[in-house]
Amino acid sequence: MHFTDRTDAGRRLAAALDPEHVPGLRDAVVVALPRGGVPVAAEVAAALGAELDVCVVRKVGVPGQPELAMGAVGEDGARVVNQEVVDAAGVRPAEFAAAEARERAELARRAALYRGGRAPVPLAGRTVLVVDDGVATGSSALAACRIVRARGAARVVLAVPVAPPDWARRLGDAADGYLAVHTPAGFRAVGEYYRDFRQTTDAEVLAALTPAPAPAPVEHALRLGTGPAVLTVPERPRGVVLFAHGSGSGRDSPRNRAVAARLHRKRLATVLFDLLAPGEADEHWKVFDPGLLGGRLTGATREALRHPALAGLPYGWFGASTGAAAALWAAAGPDGGGPDGGGPDGGPYAIVARGGRPDLAAARLPLVTVPTLLIVGGADREVVEWNRQARSELGGEGVLQVVPGAGHLFEEPGALDAVAELAAGWFVHRLPAAPERGRDGGQEGRREGDRGGEPAGD
Repeated sequence: MHFTDRTDAGRRLAAALDPEHVPGLRDAVVVALPRGGVPVAAEVAAALGAELDVCVVRKVGVPGQPELAMGAVGEDGARVVNQEVVDAAGVRPAEFAAAEARERAELARRAALYRGGRAPVPLAGRTVLVVDDGVATGSSALAACRIVRARGAARVVLAVPVAPPDWARRLGDAADGYLAVHTPAGFRAVGEYYRDFRQTTDAEVLAALTPAPAPAPVEHALRLGTGPAVLTVPERPRGVVLFAHGSGSGRDSPRNRAVAARLHRKRLATVLFDLLAPGEADEHWKVFDPGLLGGRLTGATREALRHPALAGLPYGWFGASTGAAAALWAAAGPDGGGPDGGGPDGGPYAIVARGGRPDLAAARLPLVTVPTLLIVGGADREVVEWNRQARSELGGEGVLQVVPGAGHLFEEPGALDAVAELAAGWFVHRLPAAPERGRDGGQEGRREGDRGGEPAGD
């Protein structure tokens, strides 16, 4: 097998990635080894809709044989020595030190150039795909894996187009998983498996790290149940979240609009609509009736999912205040089947409640099996207790997140940002993979590839 160039190799590597064998893949960060690994990683990141970053590592070559790695150095002081190569080549300590110093100087130059003052993408608690254009001795890959693990990665997967058959055994526990498109017998050098293996330039690296901004989400005006609604669809949506607003609130809620904007950046479509018709908010019993509101949420969901832009997408519910009670009440009913029966006809895959009133749905909480995130402000003490009790009564996965110092409306600096980030993470991790779509909105088949290795107001 030969790759046309690094772009072709990246596309084939992306096609070989299997979400079932790589936990956390849908919210992964792709970290490239520059320079040659960047064009490969850029294709992988584009296919996954993932963030792309670099981990600057420099091979320390044997004097007179610079392509033969006797070690590697990387950011954060990482250092790897391949003692077998050092001994076989008869490299003296002073020679190694001199070569290391040269590579560290170049490493510092490249890191400053590629980052341009930007901080590395946060890796804590996330799956990280470390990508290069291939592995030979593995020194550079080993250094990169150590760096991303030290930065808090929960799981490290080393993914390359080509590697020796025994590469995973030689690298051992450097990574949690290994994936190579091609592991040829008689492997000698990475470049032998590329028709075009010209050197990647700094300009190409910088271009890959500063992609063109994504197209703005497209808004659609709908009518759902009680009146107008707004459907917003980002490019290549991975799912949809329907907002159930609380008492005294509606589709124009600035707080829910702010959360929706964060979801759009994670490729999640949103639907904002009103559970109450004009004038109904004055009827106190309707505002606090979870059965009425839950029924309307279920009906509006059914209507919204008929829109062509949402065809086949998994969905979740975001409920604020009494809207949270509506979501929980609806999730316990026959149309709220949760993950075992989730999808357009079987209920949501995930629920997030912001400053919710789960006490209004207390009688049905044991029937709720949908994974539920309860977000409350630390200063909203009565609501904190209601949600703490609700978490213990839920029939499925329930997590309580308290935003320190925040009140019921999350008006404190940074509080609403925390809500948005928590909600986005919850939905991204719990909505299943959606069919890929082309720019015309149609579904695309997954590309085939060879896979080797292991893989109150609102």
